[in-house]
Amino acid sequence: MPDSNSPLTLYGVPFSQPVRAVMWLLLFKRLPFEMVLTNPGSKGETGSRNPDYLAFNPGGTIPTIREPDSGFALGEAHAILCYLCNKHGWSDLYPTSPQQRARVDWYLHFHHRNVREASGLVAPKIRKDLNIPEAAQQAARKTFTAALGAIDGGWLANARYMAGGDVTIADFAAYVEIGQLQPCFTNLFDFSPFPNIQRWLDDMRQVEGHDAVHAVLAELGDISQAAPDMETIRNANKAALRAMRARLEGL
Repeated sequence: MPDSNSPLTLYGVPFSQPVRAVMWLLLFKRLPFEMVLTNPGSKGETGSRNPDYLAFNPGGTIPTIREPDSGFALGEAHAILCYLCNKHGWSDLYPTSPQQRARVDWYLHFHHRNVREASGLVAPKIRKDLNIPEAAQQAARKTFTAALGAIDGGWLANARYMAGGDVTIADFAAYVEIGQLQPCFTNLFDFSPFPNIQRWLDDMRQVEGHDAVHAVLAELGDISQAAPDMETIRNANKAALRAMRARLEGL
């Protein structure tokens, strides 16, 4: 039977961009949760393709949340972000005004196959075994760069944040992709042609929970010249998990 005294469970790894978006929302709102490290794509005991995991997330993706009181499970980061805001009444991050909410939704829909392509710059560095073709890497960079141009000259040209004057879940979703490429983290992209994005990145680093959520990237460091091995990535995930738990204990 579900235990109503238990915290929300979040399945994933801190190195995952969508997982970090959910982590950030939970830490920002100080909602206690337990993280279960789940290896994406693995059929092992702790993998997202394990039959036990597939029983509550048939897609085998991370993140997934499960609620202790009802056993309700939900996958896909953007669905999770919206659901948690709706459930807990976090209208500051997901406005109730139809037009303001629509602006958040607009970005969340734009994100995939646009800003999400930032991960196409990271994956070839950390998953050499995938042998990602050079043409695919260049296509990802081209799409991502075009998306940054739209954001710099559009969304952020007349607003401090993605959907207006205040931080919303659109910013969490965007930053975990864009922000990971900064010189202070993986150092895989030059943002100098995009002044509005640079300003936004500076602002987002000041948002509560940023450092704990991105401890995995701080631990990993610059990967522009040399790709990290899997042991280094595993250790970075474990260090990030310790940082997150320390943060939760302080709530």
